[in-house]
Amino acid sequence: MELRQNEESHQLYPKGTKGLIVGNDRHQQQGVDILTNNNSDRTKSYEKPGWGKLLTLVGFAATFGSAVPVGYCIGVVNSPADYVKAWCKKSLLERYDSNITESGLDMLWASIVSVFLVGGAVGSLGGAGAANKFGRKGCFLISGLLFAVGAIMFFFCRMANSVEMLILGRLLVGLASGLTTASVPMYLTEIAPFALRGTFGVFCAVGVTGGVVVGQVFSLRDIFGTDELWHYAFSFYIVLVIICYLPSYIYPESPKYLYIVKNDRESARRELSRLRGADAEDIINQEIEEMEIESNAKVQTRTLGSVLKDPTLLLPLIIVCSFHGGQQLAGINAIFYYSVSIFEKAGLSKVNAEWANLGAGCLNLATSFLAPVLMAKVNRRPLMMFSTILCASFLFSIAFVLYYIDKASWLPIACIVCIMGYIFFYQLGLGPIPYFIGTELFEVAPRSAAMSMGSLASWTCNFIIGMAFPPLSNVWGAWVFLPFSITCVLLFLLTKFYLPETRGRDPSEVAPLVSKGFRSKVN
Repeated sequence: MELRQNEESHQLYPKGTKGLIVGNDRHQQQGVDILTNNNSDRTKSYEKPGWGKLLTLVGFAATFGSAVPVGYCIGVVNSPADYVKAWCKKSLLERYDSNITESGLDMLWASIVSVFLVGGAVGSLGGAGAANKFGRKGCFLISGLLFAVGAIMFFFCRMANSVEMLILGRLLVGLASGLTTASVPMYLTEIAPFALRGTFGVFCAVGVTGGVVVGQVFSLRDIFGTDELWHYAFSFYIVLVIICYLPSYIYPESPKYLYIVKNDRESARRELSRLRGADAEDIINQEIEEMEIESNAKVQTRTLGSVLKDPTLLLPLIIVCSFHGGQQLAGINAIFYYSVSIFEKAGLSKVNAEWANLGAGCLNLATSFLAPVLMAKVNRRPLMMFSTILCASFLFSIAFVLYYIDKASWLPIACIVCIMGYIFFYQLGLGPIPYFIGTELFEVAPRSAAMSMGSLASWTCNFIIGMAFPPLSNVWGAWVFLPFSITCVLLFLLTKFYLPETRGRDPSEVAPLVSKGFRSKVN
């Protein structure tokens, strides 16, 4: 089909029509009329930011109450690891009269760490069904409950002298984290006005990044990272959960979920009125009209199985899963899991390497604050290509510099610069975009399944990196970073040839551009 571009809205329409025709035959003309008559009004209204009080409250509550705990549970385990392992050994001896060996203790600790990732994968896989059954807000509340129960397990496991409670707590927060990454970006983008969907879509990414740093800080030896207080470090995030979930009774459900999935038109309009304000009737009507068009679309795929079988959804699903999985296979967690040893190889002392690790985490967080601004002003495709190709370059440079680090006095400094450069450019595109790209590629009906599959890919690849990086590092040495560089190159190519520009477009306008699989022409 030949396409033409509307010069004002930058949207693609079939040549010879006045708008993008979606839905079944009975509603095609309705779609043309709505998009034609309201094009200029829609553009004007969508340019208004619309930062209402309720919208702002929900955005920050979801970020600090759900996304930050995800990162917190990732970042808190490293510093007090020796103390927790010593406690586990003592607990098993007292309770079961079992003197565990060092290798057995290492395996137990690996299980405590990795059960979080297993929980994340399971929570992601269940996110699709939960998002459609309990709603977007319902998933948010369930994840908060799981986080709270997990924190209670962490706090009392030492008092109960129970390693099992520690493992169960890690599993529960893993389930909560998987559910969060699968549903919270979807929840935030669906309650946000059109102009702010990209901004709200990266809130989850910013929260996870910030949570890692907060977890690192509270697990320092000067705070809670001691033999007597490590259980406080593990559970301290519950303060954020309590504060952010207390007013949850006033949080709205996603209007799109109510209108399209539940077919509850009155509740959808009521929630839109709360979010946009009673005086924003024109904006509310325009959003209702668009939801009506989408609800009458030909394909109303909802289940995970039907999404996987639908050939028109194959390419966007591959993009979402590749972006999520590639985000992990690009090596960011390998950098942070083992950054202390990397900095030591670069010539820093143990203490200085720990501070450099914290500095890298702070840079990661500071750069992530740019994401909401960038998503509001910069197109997705060029930003993703720019980020991936520079990350590929820095990762190759890290491998090269580490291999020859003893050959020149300036190479250790170059190694640190390359690591910091990689972190900076990672957070410009590769870090935030995968979290919400599914909400811009998929319409509401298949969206929950797509987000669930993407989140599952992310947690699975995170687990692979955590388990495979140490042995591969021992075998390959510095060249272990080359596969990460190759991953970034592949993501660059996928973006260049198959990712349509989604900024400023409704998913109903993007879906036809990728409906032909790898035969689609997105440029």
